[in-house]
Parts: sequence; structure tokens; C-alpha cells
Amino acid sequence: MSTTVQLSIGGQDRDATGGATVDRINPVTGEVASVAAAATVDDAVAAVEAAAAAFPAWAATSPGERRALLSAAADRLEAMTDDVVAATVAETGSPGHWGQFNVGLAAGMLREAAALTTQVRGETVPSNVPGSLAMAVRQPAGVVLGMAPWNAPVILGVRALATPLAVGNTVVFKASEKCPRIHRLIVDALLAAGLPDGVVNFVSHAPEDAAAVVEAMIAHPAVRRVNFTGSTPVGRIIGRLCGEHLTPSVLELGGKAPLVVLDDADVDAAVNGAAFGAFANSGQICMSTERIIVDEAIADEFVEKLAAKASSLPTGDPTGHVVLGSVVDASTVERCNALIDDALAKGATLATGGKAESTLMEPTLVVDVTPEMKIWSEESFGPVKSVRRVRGVDEAVEAANDTEYGLSAAVFGRDAARALDVAHRIDSGICHVNGPTVHDEAQMPFGGVKASGWGRFGGLAGVHEFTDLRWITVQTGERHYPF
Repeated sequence: MSTTVQLSIGGQDRDATGGATVDRINPVTGEVASVAAAATVDDAVAAVEAAAAAFPAWAATSPGERRALLSAAADRLEAMTDDVVAATVAETGSPGHWGQFNVGLAAGMLREAAALTTQVRGETVPSNVPGSLAMAVRQPAGVVLGMAPWNAPVILGVRALATPLAVGNTVVFKASEKCPRIHRLIVDALLAAGLPDGVVNFVSHAPEDAAAVVEAMIAHPAVRRVNFTGSTPVGRIIGRLCGEHLTPSVLELGGKAPLVVLDDADVDAAVNGAAFGAFANSGQICMSTERIIVDEAIADEFVEKLAAKASSLPTGDPTGHVVLGSVVDASTVERCNALIDDALAKGATLATGGKAESTLMEPTLVVDVTPEMKIWSEESFGPVKSVRRVRGVDEAVEAANDTEYGLSAAVFGRDAARALDVAHRIDSGICHVNGPTVHDEAQMPFGGVKASGWGRFGGLAGVHEFTDLRWITVQTGERHYPF
């Protein structure tokens, strides 16, 4: 598998202007995982202009043609599974099964987007003007700038592109500097499926050039939508830039997902849901269970069983048969170790795990956490999770809402009506009753509230985000004017 990553602009592979490149280092071995073109501002602008030039023809392409191309892209992506898995292990340190899962879900997203090509619908609206046929119609917006992170690289990369393409927009895809090879493989699948030149374009860059490259693209008048998945601090910058240029955006940002375990919960089911939500991909998922809130009536049993399950999860070299491989880089280790130190200094204890000395981090549970501890409010984005005991439903809801974030949440309880009431009271864009915080389906409205962002990906919600709603009338009879 080639580890060289070129730009793709107007259907042509090219090096960055000046030939600059940037290395992505394997977080486990320290070896070079990929070498990507480091785009300049001029390269980024050229990608936008190529997308703008391709837009009129692509917008006029029939739904059936777009459906066939996106379906073919799903097939192509699945055929590239081995390459994607190898790139996932090398660039992000995640186990191969995470790469396989990404490909499977992402292929489903492409097929779901293909089905949306005929769901771009409007309506007629009664008019007070005699003989006026008034219509509310949805049309493609133009060029969409899509930006995806490294943690679920294929799923989130495809999500940034699929629905915008399905409804007739053209796209510039800005890769994460932590997984340019993976993100380029998505574009390769789309191009191999036969998308016309310029419909999808690819830009990679050096970390130090990110601000200039992104700002140049958002500022371009041809860019009519921006979608970004990533951290809340960067999302605030993206949102501000979009506001300056009056460009609508969809932002899916950080999370601090609570999992509430009520006093009547099935403890074993809650343990299984918590372990999956907390430790899938080493806790590096926007929906990851970060705060486990458990009623004191069952807390001892729950913590004992969760600690036992967590400590049994295979952890280590991502090339082996493990559940938890490497985290993405040493900064994750430093952040999580600091959170553990702070919590222990303020009275918390460890149920399992502890501080790490490498990126091969073991599952860690910090129990008896209080709101004064940093781990309660700061996103760990790693396999270090907090457990807090509460008394009763109201205290559980108060604890769940004690965060600036509001992406995903979960509630476990045998009384489904009671648990559903708790779910309604939690401030989050997504909440699952008797299921894990980590759950994604292509047709569902996906997004958060508060500091977790705005807008929704998925299904008809995505159609609405990436089209313009227009009012068009046809005067079918004579119209009376006052003068």
C-alpha cells in the first residue's frame, strides 16, 4: 500500500504548490505512516474553484445517476477494506477491527445517501393571490466544505461528503492531518466509482497551515455550506468564521456523555452498555461514555462488575487481537494522566487501571468523583472514565446536565416509562434508554446542543441542512395590481 498522499483537484492528482509534504507518524512504532501533500492557500482556493466549476452540471444530474454513483462508491469502499484497515492501524493506532467497522458503517452511509437522492422534496403553499401557484422547493446550495477528524475516520469522513453529494452539491474535503491516507482513500473510492471531475476534491495540509487553509476556503464566496466534526475550541473558530461570511454550518463538536444508571436498572445490562460506550476505540469517540452516574442503591455492585469487565478487556499492540489498541498520540496520555492525578489528589479512588506510560493505555475507572475534579467536566477523550454516586432521579438528572456539552447520553432502568422521562430531562441531542451512548445510524438525525454544536447530520435532517429552501411562484392567471 502506497503511503504517499496527493491532493485531488478537479479530478487530477497533484502535489502541493512548492512540493511541501508532511509526515504522519505511527503512534506505536514511531515510524512514518504516511507522507501527505501540504497544501498552500492557493491549492485550497483552487480546490474550491474546481468544485464551483463542476457544480452546475452536477446539480443538474438526475437523482438516478447520483444514486448509482454513490452506490458504486459504497462497493468500491468495501473493496478497499484491507487498505483502509492497514491505514487505520498505522495512522491512528486503532485496532484493525475498528477500521473494518468504519468501512462497514461508512458504506451503509453512502447507500443511505444514495436513497436520499429522491427525497429532496418541497411542497405547494396556499397563496392569497388568485391564480398564484406558490411552491417551497429545495435546491442544492453549491460548494460544501467538509472537515472530518481522525477518531472514526471513515465514518465521519463519508458523513462529511455523502449527503451533500446526494442532494446535488459539490464538495471540498479537508483531511485531518492525523489520518490523511485514510481520508484520501474515501476520495479514491468516490473517484473510482465515476464521479465527474471536480465534484469531490481533496486537500491535505501541515498542522501549522490549518488555520490559513481553512479560513481561505470558508472566505471563498463559492462555499455555501461548511460542516465540521471535531473539538469544541476549533468548532468555535469555525463557527465564528462562518458567521463573518454568513455561511451556514453544521458543527458536531465535543462531548462529555453521561450514562445514568437508575436504582432499578438491570445491572449486567448497564455494565455491558457502559463498557462498550466507555472503551470502544479507547474512548476516542465523540459519543463516548465519559461520566457514569449511578444510584447509590446499586453503585457497589455496578462498580465491582464494571471494573471486572474493564480489566478483562484485551489491551495492547493494535496489530494483535485486542479491544483497546493505541490512543492517537502522547498528548492523550498526558491529558488523561493529569486528570487521574487531579482526581486522586481530591479524594477519588481507582477501581481499575491507572496512569499510563505509553499510548497503549489500559481501561481506567476513577470512582467517587465529585464536581470539583477536572475529570468531571473536562473531556478525557481516552480510556479514563469517571463514576459518581447519586441519590434518586432528580440528583441523577442534575448530575447528567452538569456539563457544557450535550451530544449523547444514556439511561438504564427497568421501568421504561420512568427511564424515558429521565431521557427527556437530559440536555442532549441524542439519548438512548437501555442502550449505550455510542450508537450511530445513517438515517438518524445526529448532532448536539450547547457546546456540542448545532445542526444535524443524517437522513432528511441532512437533506435540509445541505439544501436551500426557496419560494417560487407561477402566476397562472391574470393578476390584479393596485396601480
